[in-house]
Formats: sequence, structure tokens, C-alpha cells
Amino acid sequence: MINMIKPALRALTLFTVVLASGCASLSPYSISEGEVEQHLKDAVAKYDRDQLQSGSPLSLSLTGADITLGPDGRDVAVIDLKGQVALNALLAKLPVDLALKVEGAPVYDSQEKAVYIRRLQLLESSVDSPFFKGDLAPVTDTVMRVVAQMLETMPVYRLDETDPAQRLFGVVPMDIRVAPGRLEFVMAE
Repeated sequence: MINMIKPALRALTLFTVVLASGCASLSPYSISEGEVEQHLKDAVAKYDRDQLQSGSPLSLSLTGADITLGPDGRDVAVIDLKGQVALNALLAKLPVDLALKVEGAPVYDSQEKAVYIRRLQLLESSVDSPFFKGDLAPVTDTVMRVVAQMLETMPVYRLDETDPAQRLFGVVPMDIRVAPGRLEFVMAE
């Protein structure tokens, strides 16, 4: 009896995947810029807490993260980050306000079931502290390296395994396509 149930479950799963893939080609599952922005803010807050708990003297907080998906019909994400980096040294906290505008390619990692921003390029930057205001290349370059490392290793979106539709996307070979204002999950070719 159990041996008969397993093939039936496989057939049902295959039918569901085929049905979902057919529907996905007509109307792909998508995530909006707002969802990606919120996930990024949450991930950065968690990253900062983890860094501080590990004893890092640097703290990073975002006051704004504006993501534009598919500008000018291109397969990229443009991220405007505004926040503060602070060096917690001795008994003082030395804050530096920063604004970065970076561009990168959204990439879906099927093993992690997550979307990352890779191949980052710095478009604009500015630094504002009690000691300096403007674009200071050495500081910006260092901050850009930290942001690039963070975004390359920290997903801007992760599939929700508690949602049956998203869990199904984690089982079948999926890829993402950048569309104006959203990321669409599509069947991998």
C-alpha cells in the first residue's frame, strides 16, 4: 500500500509543478521593489546586530534604502542607500552619515533559495561627518567594499518556505527576470 502511495504522490507533485510552471510562464510570481526594500532593511539591521555582538567596532544603520528594479528596461537593480556608519572607539561614537547609489545584477541562488545583488558598481557617493563633508574617495572606497561584501553575501530576498507557492518555487528549477518595478520568478531554461 505504501509503495503505491509514493508513486501517486510523485505524480501529484509532478502534475502540480507542471501546472505551476505553465501558470508561471503566463503570470510569473513576482516581488515588488517595496518587498525587496523591506527585506534589505531587515537584513541590514540583523547584520549590524550580528557585527556588534561579535565585537566589531563598526555599526551600520540604514535610514533609507530605495531600490529601483529594471530602470530603462535594463536587467539591473539600482540601490540608493542612506545611513550612518559609526566607529565605536574608546568612550566615543564617531558617526559618519553616508549616501551611496550602487547598481548591480539581481541573481537567484537556487541552493539558498534567495536573491542576491552581484557585480556591484558605485554610481554616486557622499560622506558627511563633523570632520568632513563631500566625496572622500578613500572612505567611499572602503565603505563600498563593505557594502559590496555585505550585498554579495546577504540576500535582498529569500523565499518564504512557509508559503506553499514559494516552497514550490524552491523545488523546481527557477530563475529571476528583472522587470520594471519587480523581480519575476520564471522557469529556468
